[in-house]
Amino acid sequence: MKKKYLYIIFLAFVVFALAATFIKYKISQSTSYVLLERAGVTGDSREWTITKNYAANLLQSLDKNPADVKASLALASIFIQEARVTGNYVYYDKAAMKYVNNVLHSDSNNFDALTFKALLYLSQHHFADGLAIAEKAKQINPYNAFIYGMLVDGNVEMGNYDSAVASSDKMVSIRPDLKSYSRISYLREIYGDYPGAIEAMKMAVEAGAPGDEATEWTRIQLARLYENTGDMKSAEMHYLIALQERPGYAYALAGLARIAIAAKDYAKAIDYYGRASALVTDYGIKEEMVDAYRLAGQNDQADRLSAEVIRDMSSDSKTAQNDDNIGHYADRELANAYLKIHDYDKALEHAMLEYNRRPDNIDVNETVAWVYYCKGEYAKGLPYLKVALKTNSKNPTLLCHAGLIYAKAGEKAMAKNELLAALGSNPNIIGSLKTESDQTLKTL
Repeated sequence: MKKKYLYIIFLAFVVFALAATFIKYKISQSTSYVLLERAGVTGDSREWTITKNYAANLLQSLDKNPADVKASLALASIFIQEARVTGNYVYYDKAAMKYVNNVLHSDSNNFDALTFKALLYLSQHHFADGLAIAEKAKQINPYNAFIYGMLVDGNVEMGNYDSAVASSDKMVSIRPDLKSYSRISYLREIYGDYPGAIEAMKMAVEAGAPGDEATEWTRIQLARLYENTGDMKSAEMHYLIALQERPGYAYALAGLARIAIAAKDYAKAIDYYGRASALVTDYGIKEEMVDAYRLAGQNDQADRLSAEVIRDMSSDSKTAQNDDNIGHYADRELANAYLKIHDYDKALEHAMLEYNRRPDNIDVNETVAWVYYCKGEYAKGLPYLKVALKTNSKNPTLLCHAGLIYAKAGEKAMAKNELLAALGSNPNIIGSLKTESDQTLKTL
């Protein structure tokens, strides 16, 4: 009798769980997403009109037939692109994930849906999950170039650099284009080959259509390479070209802000950052603006903006904990934000959260090492620094961090080598770091 009673309870629980899952799925299916209006010049462009009309047609098709796989994936693709254009990843990632999951619910091996899901997870900084899904998709179709791009990105973020190189070689052998050339450039930069990185990024820009968002984003990356090697004229030229080809492009405006900072024209830099920030939601732009305010002596504005960045990133992170379709890990970014307000304990807390997710990534290890430097615990930072340097990266900010940490740890020869390498080309890096590095170098 007791067993029968327990069986009835168990059966009721199973039925309840299945019903809850079904209801959740039906609610998810019925939730509709639309394109949000763009801000600024891009909201008046012909491209935007075409995109809105196409999305509206797709939504009409899905109203008539919610099981339309082609329309679902096309709409997901639009939402993914809008996230890039506007920076509103919280809304658009959730929107795209809804349609991707609808497809996967009926066909768990749909290659295109798996590819989009991998892309979304990588966008949300769920790098291990994104990499695992990309691997699954590759097993279904090992001849698709785009999926190897996802494998490059996932392996880079997880610190599997040899695997990333192998995937990039495969990708470019299948389809030599903007996407494959840009990834080759990034990997060359990671391994310290700036001339090779610039060469590959030039090829990526030339392979794209002028004015297209992907092309101009790639042009911005080329300009950043020039900044890191001290060629400010070439960097400025490419930012201006990007702005001409894609009027109101926020990342070109942010690039011109950095050029203005290098010229010590802080008022102009703040203006450029303000215009960029009004066009796109990007915490990186806001954090650079904090630095510009500090350099201009406007510490109240810097404090206000820092608090805003931390509040918004923390809010997005908490929202992510309650919804798998939004989840965006931002702990490395939060660590850097807390460093700007000298809250080193909170910076370390978030840096270690990120480190525990991906302990082999060089950027994460650099962040942990630098937090320990700021805390005055130089010896603790050394093991992380050595991992950060394992690919022989010549990134000037990393080399400045390395030189300063080595100097404080008493390794003067290593400190001198890193600081000389960092400052030799007069790269465009944050002024306070360059000043501290130059002053330390003079004591060695």
